[in-house]
Amino acid sequence: MAPGTALVPQLIDRCPGSDVRRYVFELPARTDSVARARRLARNRLACWDFSENASDTALLIISELVTNAVVHTAGDHVACELRDNGGKLRIAIQDQGHASGGPQLCLSPQGEHGRGLLLVDAVSSAWGVREALHGPGRLVWAELAHDTGRPC
Repeated sequence: MAPGTALVPQLIDRCPGSDVRRYVFELPARTDSVARARRLARNRLACWDFSENASDTALLIISELVTNAVVHTAGDHVACELRDNGGKLRIAIQDQGHASGGPQLCLSPQGEHGRGLLLVDAVSSAWGVREALHGPGRLVWAELAHDTGRPC
């Protein structure tokens, strides 16, 4: 990932010259990374003084999006970004490669898989997917309104 893309593989608390707080991390594309992504995000959201309800909702979204990136793509890592902009948290997960067709809502109640994006759709104020700006892969994002917290 090149500098200036939506995801930069480094940790940042505040964007220079703004009130936007960012936290970015990269993990191996393995199933055990889902729990690690939740731990990293939980610690950052606690530092940012998010309410328990907002934090739990964000962690659900992160779990679903990281799981999708790990299970349904062929890359060796995923990048995760949390961007807090005074009352709106944007969660973005970028993978390195995708199956044809990309992420889709599963509207059938049958089957064990495919309902994760229905959860994301239900709990987020907006979500979407786009091709990565640099290199292969996709960026799946979701936004969540929340009460603003204290700076960390």
